[in-house]
Amino acid sequence: MKKTRTLVLLSVVLAIIVITLGAYTRLTHAGLGCPDWPGCYGHLDVPKTAQEIERAEQAFPERPVETQKAWNEMIHRYFAGTLGLFIATIFIIGLRMRNQGMPLYLPLALLATVTFQAALGMWTVTLKLMPVIVMAHLLGGFITLCLLYLLYLRLTPYTIESGNKNLRQYSIYGVIGIVILASQIALGGWTSSNYAALACTELPICQSGWQQQLTFENSFDLVPPKRDTYEFGFLNHAERVTIHAMHRIGAIVTSVYLIWLALFILSRTSSRFFQRNALAVLAILAIQVSLGVSNIVFNLPLPVAVAHNVVAALLMLSLITLTYSLRRRVKE
Repeated sequence: MKKTRTLVLLSVVLAIIVITLGAYTRLTHAGLGCPDWPGCYGHLDVPKTAQEIERAEQAFPERPVETQKAWNEMIHRYFAGTLGLFIATIFIIGLRMRNQGMPLYLPLALLATVTFQAALGMWTVTLKLMPVIVMAHLLGGFITLCLLYLLYLRLTPYTIESGNKNLRQYSIYGVIGIVILASQIALGGWTSSNYAALACTELPICQSGWQQQLTFENSFDLVPPKRDTYEFGFLNHAERVTIHAMHRIGAIVTSVYLIWLALFILSRTSSRFFQRNALAVLAILAIQVSLGVSNIVFNLPLPVAVAHNVVAALLMLSLITLTYSLRRRVKE
C-alpha cells in the first residue's frame, strides 16, 4: 500500500505540472499550436527540418508552423499522456487490491475523468478553442488533481488530535467552500477562454461605468454561434467586461467566505492540526488575491497569470485537506 501511495503522490505532483503547462499553453496562445490531435502536423513531435515544415504547411495551409507554440502544446500533451498512464496503473492496482482495503471507486472515477479529459483535449483542437470546451478542459484538469489528492488522503493513515469532538459537524461548511471555490475557478476559466482577462483594467471591480456595460444576453452562452475559429475570442467589449466583472465579484465572495471559514475553525478548536490547516487556507488565499491584483496592476504578466492558476489549485487542495480532516475520526 505504501508504494501505491507514493505512486498516487507522484501523480498529484504530475497533475499540478499538467495544470501549470496547460495554463502556460493557453496564456501563450498555443492552444492551436498543433492543428491536429494527438500528433502535431502529422508528427509525434514538432516539424523541425525545412522539408517537414513545408509538408506540414501544405497539409494545413490555414495554420503556418509556429515552432515555439507547437512545442508548448506538445510538451503539455506529453505530460498529460504520462499522467493518463499513471492513472491507468493506479486503477489496475485498485482492481487487484480491492480486497485488501484499496479504494476502487476513486480510481474508477479517475480513469473515467482522465479519459473524458483526453476527449476534451481533442475537441479543444478540432472545435478551434470553443470557450465551453476550453473551460471544461481546465475544470477537468482540476477535477483530476482533486480526485488524485483525495485518493492520497484516503491512503494516508493518520489520527487527528482535536480539542473539540464536534468538529465533524462543521465539515459541511468546508464542502460549501469547495463548491464556491470551484464555481470561482469555473468563472476564471470562462474569463480566460473568452479572452476577457484584460477587459477590466482598474480595481476593485472594473473601470468607471462598468455597471452600464453589463449585459448577460450572450456573455454566458455555453453554445456559441458557429465560427471557423474561436481563437482570440468573438464577444464584444461589453460582454467581456460582464464576464470579467462577475469573476471579480466571485473573487470577493470566495475570499470573504474562506476567510470566515478559516477564522470559524480557528475559534472552534485548540487542535494544532486544524489550526495549521486553517492558517494554510488563509495564507494561500492571501497569495492568490495578491496574484489576482498583480494581474491587473501589471497587465497580465505571463509568470503571474500562470501562478494564478497554480495557486488556485493549491488553494483547492488546502480546502480539501481541511474538509476531509474534519470528517475523519478524532482521537478521544
